[in-house]
Parts: sequence; C-alpha cells; structure tokens
Amino acid sequence: MSVTVSKTQLKQVLDKLDSVRLELLRLRATLLPQEEPSKEDAKKLEEARKEIAKGVSINLEDLIKELG
Repeated sequence: MSVTVSKTQLKQVLDKLDSVRLELLRLRATLLPQEEPSKEDAKKLEEARKEIAKGVSINLEDLIKELG
C-alpha cells in the first residue's frame, strides 16, 4: 500500500502536530505545576551556577567516590 502526500498536505500535518505539541505542553504545565525550590536548594543551585561559570568541574570517578 502506498500513500502519496503533497508538500502542502505534509506542511499542514506538521503544523497541526506542532499545535498539538504546544497544547500538550500547556496542559502539562497546568496539571503539573513546578514546585518552588526550598531556600536550601535555591542556595545550592546558585552555588552550582557560580561554579559552572568559573569553570569548576569534577571528574566522574571523583564524583562516584564522593557520592558512594
């Protein structure tokens, strides 16, 4: 079985898929609101961002040792 689709039809389908994707994202955001991080978590996130900006890193082996 073979189906032929014109460029116009393909564009319409892709546009519709984009619309559906956006609507699903909106629905997800509505149904699953994001939590605000605790003050402690927010502080850790800010420290991590500063380390990233400075170029500080850790290799995987050291991270595994640190976290067990």
